[in-house]
Amino acid sequence: MVKIVIIGAGSGFGSTLSLDIMAREPMRDACIGLCDINAERLEATYQYVRFAIESHGLPATVEKSTDREEMLPGADFVVTSVAVGGPAYSGPVYANEMKIPAKYGIDQSVGDTVGPAGVFRVLRTGPVQLGFCRDVDRLCPGALVLNYTNPMAMLTWIHSEGSGARNVGLCHSVQGTTRRMAEYAGVPYDEVSYWVAGINHQAWVLEFLHKGEDAYPLVRRAMDDPEVCAKDAVRFEMMKHFGYFPTESSHHNSEYLPYFRRSDELFERFGLKRREVSEEPNYRHRWLDDSGSVNLPGEPPQLVASREYASQIIQAEVTDEPFRFNGNVMNTGLITNLPEGCCVEVPCMADGRGVHPCHVGELPPQCAAINRSNVAVQELAARAVLDRDREAAFHAVALDPLTAAVLPLHRIREMFEEMWKANAAQLTYFD
Repeated sequence: MVKIVIIGAGSGFGSTLSLDIMAREPMRDACIGLCDINAERLEATYQYVRFAIESHGLPATVEKSTDREEMLPGADFVVTSVAVGGPAYSGPVYANEMKIPAKYGIDQSVGDTVGPAGVFRVLRTGPVQLGFCRDVDRLCPGALVLNYTNPMAMLTWIHSEGSGARNVGLCHSVQGTTRRMAEYAGVPYDEVSYWVAGINHQAWVLEFLHKGEDAYPLVRRAMDDPEVCAKDAVRFEMMKHFGYFPTESSHHNSEYLPYFRRSDELFERFGLKRREVSEEPNYRHRWLDDSGSVNLPGEPPQLVASREYASQIIQAEVTDEPFRFNGNVMNTGLITNLPEGCCVEVPCMADGRGVHPCHVGELPPQCAAINRSNVAVQELAARAVLDRDREAAFHAVALDPLTAAVLPLHRIREMFEEMWKANAAQLTYFD
């Protein structure tokens, strides 16, 4: 019986992943360990998963604990999906990371990958996640850490340099992007294949095939339709000028680059909206009533496998049946024109012997150059956490492409100091 521990289970992801695991026949007798520091949200997830097990008469078991040291021993897999300092995309901490840069003219769309908000997110999240991996080293050595927490590339870097834990970072942007491309091309998704590589949230669809034939001309033809182009204006613009479709949505993609969020004119041209951030924390589960009490549905939740990678990787290791996915791993000669030792997102194979990243070789040079502008930010932010180096954190913000396109250095320094002061309670790791 395989044991899978989910850290951050109270986020709601715990319920989704638990159902995904139990939907796969080889894991229907799994032991699912739910862990979260918020006892109330943890209890809600626990009751939901237990309801699913009992309703379907499954041999699976579910455990809960607010103490990961109690839950980790014996784990074969550890899934991390946490928000440090409050909910991931609301509340005062996140609001500071978005609203203070906006005051200086840096309008971020999501703020969880690079940019001032992405850097400050890793400053508060990285030390906590590093603690998870070091506990895995100590309490369940050999377990595979599957991370869903952002900023993905920075955290994978920190996990890999700061611990000995086997780890891979997971995202759903490749699945979502290729599905969208199939829609643009007008072909069934189950008839396409693809080869994607780069960095997280900025990988490139290097090949896109329909029944073995190049389907990129179909996607380019779709771009000629103004209505279609407006649905994904930033990514179509990137494909038009750089040749390849990137793997994150247009609104998200726009904040990693210096081309799209500098003026009202650009916002209008590319159909972008300014982000409104609530300072009120927003924790919701779809099965909770308005009071926040557990309100289990009358019908059992359906056990339908999702497109997420985690359960498929676990199944591949358990059954030794190979599964290919795109994962975030350290660059050990995998992409030869990106820096050795940075975090890359490449095709990987999972089987009974673990996760095996695939060699890609060179990216198109223009794509690699765009990636390197983000890798510079990621490297310095990772160093800031690993070395407890506050100045490296400033350098990461100063090198962000959008920030550097809008502000001079002295204003970046002012913004950085204001952000640090506002969220100082989350940054005591650096004291």
